[in-house]
Amino acid sequence: MINIHVDLSVDPAKEQEMIRYFQTVYRPTAQKFDGYVDLHMLKLREAFVGTAPAGMNYRFQLVYKSEELRQKWIGSDIHQEVWGTMEKFFTRLDNDILLFDAV
Repeated sequence: MINIHVDLSVDPAKEQEMIRYFQTVYRPTAQKFDGYVDLHMLKLREAFVGTAPAGMNYRFQLVYKSEELRQKWIGSDIHQEVWGTMEKFFTRLDNDILLFDAV
């Protein structure tokens, strides 16, 4: 399995709209794809040690059975549509994206 983490800067004025869209459109759409395991939107509460990336207030965390299956999801037309809408809630698009292998 793989985990992908994307650090996001969500516009505070659009935060509730983003959460509603994520829960009612984005996640249900992602769940339909082969290889999907889990998906969370995490809101940063506090950095106990070190510092969070500048402006980052959310972390998107996706778990997939394999990177190959995740690539099919992100290459799909529906992903382009639903992620494109998600990006409208962000204050910047140059997000840190980290890919992990589950061990």
